[in-house]
Amino acid sequence: MVEAWYMDSLDDDQRKPHRMEPNQSVSLQELEKLGVYHLKLNADIYEADPELKKIRTERNYTFMDIITIHKDTLPNYDEKIKIFYAEHLHLDDEIRYVLEGSGYFDVRNKDDKWIRISVVKGDLITLPAGIYHRFTLDENNFVKAMRLFVGEPVWTAYNRPADTYKARQDYLTFLAQVA
Repeated sequence: MVEAWYMDSLDDDQRKPHRMEPNQSVSLQELEKLGVYHLKLNADIYEADPELKKIRTERNYTFMDIITIHKDTLPNYDEKIKIFYAEHLHLDDEIRYVLEGSGYFDVRNKDDKWIRISVVKGDLITLPAGIYHRFTLDENNFVKAMRLFVGEPVWTAYNRPADTYKARQDYLTFLAQVA
């Protein structure tokens, strides 16, 4: 099961867990109220996994690629890490499937507080279009993930503030309806 918690406000190393004291866990149900969904799959068989194939077909994930984030494999590593950690949104859902390693997705809740979601091998996470979020490696400094897309991939991130985009407005409407 995915683990999530409210973050502290310390500005030190972004790769640390940043748990509040005492820890304030966030349930999978609370994440779903934000439009964040999680599945656990068997990453050891991802190339032939019938469950992944079924998910891709049902959700129309027609494009995928694999990214490895590590200083020895990702060109312009330091620059990319800064880009991934800048608070932003996308106009489409962000779907990531962790094949190896681990990291953190941080998302804003309806009160604009940060929630940190730990992702590890086998976690498939979907962040809805319009949600403010960011990504960072954890202290292991390595993740290999499948990126899934509906149709052609769109890589554009819109840094905050990006409240005028339709995806953001639609997301805020969704939040108001589930409140």
